[in-house]
Amino acid sequence: MTEACIRTAVEAIHSSPYQTVLYLAGGASQILGLLLSVPGASNTVLEAVVPYSRMSLIQLLAKIPLHFCSQQTADDMALLAYNRALKLSSPGSPVIGVGFTGSLASGRPKHGEHRFYMSTRTADRLWISKVTLTKGLRTREEEDRVSSHLLLKAIANACKVPSNDIPELSESDVSDECVKQFNEDQELEQLINGQICFKIYPFRSEIPAERKIILPGSFNPLHDGHIKLMEVATRICGDGYPCFELSAVNADKPPLSVSQIKDRVNQFEKVGQTVIISNQPYFYKKAELFPGSAFVIGADTAVRLINPKYYDGDYNKMLKILGGCKETGCTFLVAGRNVDGAFKVLDDLNVPEELKDMFISIPAEQFRMDISSTEIRKKSGT
Repeated sequence: MTEACIRTAVEAIHSSPYQTVLYLAGGASQILGLLLSVPGASNTVLEAVVPYSRMSLIQLLAKIPLHFCSQQTADDMALLAYNRALKLSSPGSPVIGVGFTGSLASGRPKHGEHRFYMSTRTADRLWISKVTLTKGLRTREEEDRVSSHLLLKAIANACKVPSNDIPELSESDVSDECVKQFNEDQELEQLINGQICFKIYPFRSEIPAERKIILPGSFNPLHDGHIKLMEVATRICGDGYPCFELSAVNADKPPLSVSQIKDRVNQFEKVGQTVIISNQPYFYKKAELFPGSAFVIGADTAVRLINPKYYDGDYNKMLKILGGCKETGCTFLVAGRNVDGAFKVLDDLNVPEELKDMFISIPAEQFRMDISSTEIRKKSGT
């Protein structure tokens, strides 16, 4: 494979909108040089991890795999990489999770096959491949080069850019691959089941900022108060990408169905507002998913957030959990709401001294709307 062919393929990958996380074990090490040596790599590569030792791979997978070099392990790595890419990527950017595990030529003769497994995961597609190389045909460096070139081709295919100039294997090598396609319903089922951590619907037209301004809620229904609150919060923050966030999984109710999620997503499409569907009902988990974000909440939610009652009655546990949120760089913008029959703002709440700099007040003169989704449902009889 000529350097010109390599460069053409890599430039096409870097010009695509896809952002990638790679997890590589046992081979394909040259893929990193191929991607990173061509200008524009920061457009594509979010992170690359090489869990080369068994213990490193066990910690990455959070389990002991049945076989370290197997298609299942590559698929597990790709799914983890995909979820990691979702967390690291710009809002709305398509992402790819890449998993590779190989058993190539080594310093001593191998009794088994020289083989490797590749997996690339996108929002709607899982591509998997097993390649068995002819023993004795290549050195370790050559086998690593072959695996790197084929992985480059797999990434190009996932990015939907040409890769025809990347050479195939020799006649004596064996390759087997297949593709699984996912539709939107299947992707949402995977989210509800915890396989993927969130799905973003980027309905806003402007270019996303790296920092997110997130307004969580059930949005049953979405109403003008939500939209106006987000507008005010965005002005206060000064920069950031406004996103509404709906958790498909609830702390004390059954999870939403796929049809319920899609109905609520349709509301945001109609008004051109970006919405994230997650599976985390708790703020400390949301903070892990969206580090550095500004969460927009009402005073009623803030009251619960700083009440030890919701932390098994343990004040120190509450401080520890919210302190963890603080360490992720997250803040809370608090709007006034009716709490136990009285309108309250942030200054009316007893926020612990250690956490005060996490909370920012949305002045009542900038935003006040007492109606809630619950009241709207009651009035409409739904």
